[in-house]
Amino acid sequence: MKTFRILVFAAALILLPFSCGKADNNTGNNTKDDNSEGTSPQKIWRSDFVRGADISWASEMEHDGKKFRKARGEAASDIMDVMKSTGIQAIRLRVWVDPHDANKWSGKDDVVNMSKRAAAAGLDVMIDFHYSDFFTDPSRQTIPAAWAGDSGDMDKMCAHVAGHTKDVLQAIKDVNVTPKWVQIGNETRTGMIWPDGKINSGNFANFATLFKAGAAAAKEIFPDIKIIAHKENASEDQTWWFNGLKNAGAGFDICGLSHYPQDLKVSASDGNKAALENIRKIASGTGKPVMVVEIGVKTPDGEATAASVLQEFMDGAVKIPKCIGVFYWEPQVYNWWKPAIYKDKDYLKTIPPSYYEGEWNSYNMGAFADGGYPSSVMNVFK
Repeated sequence: MKTFRILVFAAALILLPFSCGKADNNTGNNTKDDNSEGTSPQKIWRSDFVRGADISWASEMEHDGKKFRKARGEAASDIMDVMKSTGIQAIRLRVWVDPHDANKWSGKDDVVNMSKRAAAAGLDVMIDFHYSDFFTDPSRQTIPAAWAGDSGDMDKMCAHVAGHTKDVLQAIKDVNVTPKWVQIGNETRTGMIWPDGKINSGNFANFATLFKAGAAAAKEIFPDIKIIAHKENASEDQTWWFNGLKNAGAGFDICGLSHYPQDLKVSASDGNKAALENIRKIASGTGKPVMVVEIGVKTPDGEATAASVLQEFMDGAVKIPKCIGVFYWEPQVYNWWKPAIYKDKDYLKTIPPSYYEGEWNSYNMGAFADGGYPSSVMNVFK
């Protein structure tokens, strides 16, 4: 970890500030309270480049007693104000159809409440529909339990997608919030709502049909909302996938990507370079803007390393005219917190492939220090 101190020398000229610090060998997923404050040199951001964060776990963390602060030693503050103080401009929130846990985290009511809080703080909102009761990604796109009986009937499945989309977005509209973006599915390389919307042997037809139902429903509630198609792994060329969806008749406005540079088989720096090159390829090959809707950097090996990896990517992304934003995934996690659902081993074992593999040791890419305030990783967004 590195602590930045601004040294200002007055002479005939005013010199630019620079930073220095001491490495931290903390091996937890977040840094300790006494070593993570500081500032970074002022950066100039493009006016059309969005700096965002997915903080979907924040309401559950608050329920568990976690407090958020703008800086070490300060009183607790609303998470939305804390995020805004770091330079974050927009909040991404995931939606599940019928969450398993009793409090229905990431269900409609939770998302409406969090959307209202974000808007009240002056933050823009992105809604990320998973069309499932739990997390979706390329290895799992589990059909919601309430829809399973209609599997095989595309008309009914489209009606479910449209109905759920309109229900959630109308509820958000009813509290006077207008989201700027909506994802139709999450990391949908393999399609969504299996088996009905699964992509088989490059055949996008059924997935595109369901995607169109969701997009049309979103536009019905918010005609100006931007539709995002989302795929994982920005470090691999994704142009073929976005064009496959487009050629199957599904219209969308933005190509969305995930990027976790320290999870790749190459170095984080090489992964960043590959991702930046592929963003250029996708923008050129599809004619659409690109947004990184998820990024996270591992902190157990040191905060300074994590901040450097993120800084390298952000510096490159903002230089690509068709890259229009980057959202950090769950930066507010600290002190090894994890959601209660991961303690329900019987439930997790019912989700193929099982999320429960031994004891999950919590998300290790949180960018807050153990005192509940932003670490220097978040300085990258200022």
